[in-house]
Amino acid sequence: MTIEELQVGDTVTGIYKTGKYIGEITAIRPQHYLVKVKAVLKHPMQGDLHHPKEAEVPFFHERKALAHHEQTNIPKAMVKKYNGEIIPYEQSLRDALTTLTNELSTQQTLWAERSLENVRTLEKEYFK
Repeated sequence: MTIEELQVGDTVTGIYKTGKYIGEITAIRPQHYLVKVKAVLKHPMQGDLHHPKEAEVPFFHERKALAHHEQTNIPKAMVKKYNGEIIPYEQSLRDALTTLTNELSTQQTLWAERSLENVRTLEKEYFK
């Protein structure tokens, strides 16, 4: 499988850690694209990335979504061309957080419980 060569200015989706975003390529590096965030498609999971869905970890991380216009390096294999609609950042963040909350609410685990606590805190911080 070959990686599609994208260009500066292209609108793309990118997966960064456990979040998924719509953004614009602002620079091309040997292994990564520098992507400026325009919208959130999937909010990052909460907790320890090295022990997914486990609550009994030394530090249960609160993971924020990348901010509007924040730029991040995303491995080229995690970036794909995007041609769809781009909804405003704040609405996309609300939608992604609602989706995550709904998913977590259906799970009866300590990890889901702790994740929901983080999500409630993040929601207050995001939408002051």
